Amino acid sequence: MKTARTIELLAPAKNKEVGKEAILHGADAVYIGISGFSARAAAGNSIEDIAELIQFAHQFNARVYVALNTILYDSELPEVEKIIWELYRINADAVIVQDMGILQLNLPPIPLHASTQTDNRSVEKVQFLEKAGFTQVVLARELSIGEISEISSQTNIPLEVFVHGALCVSYSGQCYISQAVTGRSANRGECAQICRLPFDLEDADGKIIKKNAHLLSLKDFNQYNNLEKLLDAGVSSLKIEGRLKDVTYVKNVVSAYRLLLDEIFKKRPDFIRASSGKSIIDFIPDLSKSFNRGFTDYFSNGRQHDIWSFESPKSIGEFVGTVKKIDKNWLSLKTKFILNNGDGLCFIDKNGLNGFRVNRADGDRIFPAEMPNINIGTKVYRNYDHNFETRLTKKTAERKILANIVIREIPIGFALQISDEDNNSYTLSSNFEKQSAQKPQQENIRTQLSKTGNTIFEISKISIDFSQEWFLPSSLLGEWRKQLISGLLSVRKINYKQERKQLQPTSHTFPEKELTYLGNVANSNSRSFYAQHHTKILQPAFEQVPQKNVPLMFTKHCIKFALGWCPRETKNKPDSREPYYLINQQNKFKLTFDCKDCEMQVSLENQQ
Repeated sequence: MKTARTIELLAPAKNKEVGKEAILHGADAVYIGISGFSARAAAGNSIEDIAELIQFAHQFNARVYVALNTILYDSELPEVEKIIWELYRINADAVIVQDMGILQLNLPPIPLHASTQTDNRSVEKVQFLEKAGFTQVVLARELSIGEISEISSQTNIPLEVFVHGALCVSYSGQCYISQAVTGRSANRGECAQICRLPFDLEDADGKIIKKNAHLLSLKDFNQYNNLEKLLDAGVSSLKIEGRLKDVTYVKNVVSAYRLLLDEIFKKRPDFIRASSGKSIIDFIPDLSKSFNRGFTDYFSNGRQHDIWSFESPKSIGEFVGTVKKIDKNWLSLKTKFILNNGDGLCFIDKNGLNGFRVNRADGDRIFPAEMPNINIGTKVYRNYDHNFETRLTKKTAERKILANIVIREIPIGFALQISDEDNNSYTLSSNFEKQSAQKPQQENIRTQLSKTGNTIFEISKISIDFSQEWFLPSSLLGEWRKQLISGLLSVRKINYKQERKQLQPTSHTFPEKELTYLGNVANSNSRSFYAQHHTKILQPAFEQVPQKNVPLMFTKHCIKFALGWCPRETKNKPDSREPYYLINQQNKFKLTFDCKDCEMQVSLENQQ
């Protein structure tokens, strides 16, 4: 019989508070950044806060992964080694890394996950990382479900994929635009998000083809409708992007994916969830109500149109209706939605995305705080649902682990045993002089032993094995219950299955014989690692020695395809001449198209 595969819903944690809410709302694991060395520099956390989150998570057999996924300089290696030992001490479940120099450090037996920043697109790359000792690999977002399946069929390592959130237009770990233009490195967690800026598109003759458009800005990833396909393709970890997102976003998105996964598991016994307990969620999640630029499943089902958000990089939210009438201080919508005071609405016109706040809503009439310049027939979106967001600021979920209690009489008094859904148990014996009861006691015994309150347990069954009715004071039953719950919680902590793996030296061949600046080699340990794996380093990291006139971004997003000029799709040629350029007030970027590999490269024109 085929063993069921464990499936993990992996959620982002901006901080320990957000991480706890992610777990309460159904996450099987969370990933959180460490101060100083996270690919989201603005989302760093202290060892103490991460330790607190770990203690909370492990109650539910949920895991905590710590992102330490920047490239490193030699001067930083001793501190990084010390941090990893600290993470091991506080029982972190894994460290997510980009820099191969980390594998040359004196490490404790803590699992390492290969970040998406290591550019994991091929079978050969994933095979290499598996042999190098990694225990999980985060695949590139650009892979199709078929390509994921191909990697899975030729590897044994658990595969992690993004399923929701913001999309980097470039292959992760292969974008140097921010460093080249601002000195802020994406590989060091300080991306300036140049891709979200507006540009003019100019041809070789200086003709403006498109003006003031966000031509590198993509919609947000949404794989909600692809989950079962991804599982069948061999994915084991489903990752939600968003270590800069606030708690209401995480609550909503995690809940939506948790509920869907639970439905899939009901009909697919070949999949089981990776943690314990059941999340009781008391709101209806709706992905369209949280920050989004519109949704796309990107290249999951092959190249497709409409993956971009050229009008604006801001949240557009959910479509609510069209304008049907405009008056001096109000407008009315043709809508099926109930709009509320405080809602944020937006619309797109020739100037891009415009927004206004609902001061008062009266049926289909909207009284804005300030009347927008809007026309009849304009599509209107709600990017802030006041009532929904307010609801999410309050308690919206709890997570409970089922347990049973057996109470029986013994010669010296009574014995009680509590057992949970993971087969952990704790037994309590109590010397107590038995007294016959004058009236039935079983209802009160069950009532008192079931009062688990704010603990993580829910008592589903209580068995009473008495030869006769014995009198037991409610205060005594309450004290026994507290001891049982405390004891079972201690047993759960002791029995938590902490994965440990001691890294062993390896010398198998890296898929590439030579590495340029694209290898992101910034320290002597990393150089040693690649030499050990038979690869020659031709250039150091771009952050150390910026290369001139080289591609700064590699992307599957293609502006020619977006504008209907793809030679694979049409014989119609554009009325313009290559090369094309993206221009804003600060910079001019040249576009190069590799139609064989369906890829676009972006470089800085006349880089000094």
